[in-house]
Amino acid sequence: MADLSQIREHMEIIGADGVHIGTVDKVEGDRIKMTKADSGSHGDHHHYFSGGLVAAVEGDQVRLSAAGSAAVLLEEEEGGEPLTDKTP
Repeated sequence: MADLSQIREHMEIIGADGVHIGTVDKVEGDRIKMTKADSGSHGDHHHYFSGGLVAAVEGDQVRLSAAGSAAVLLEEEEGGEPLTDKTP
């Protein structure tokens, strides 16, 4: 795991393949909180990534160890539970 103290607000989060995943809002404990705008269908609240997924902090980018298509499946809700799309 990379040093999470190097992660700053507004850094770009990318997958191992360079695909844009989101933008850092802030680090909370051992997780990265993304901006609400990057939360897709859940735009009314923040999503998180475990700090254990961070492979490197390079310039203004946080590179995850998973490719973009896999990384979005690893996003978490505030309580740490996996994302679930709620049906109306």
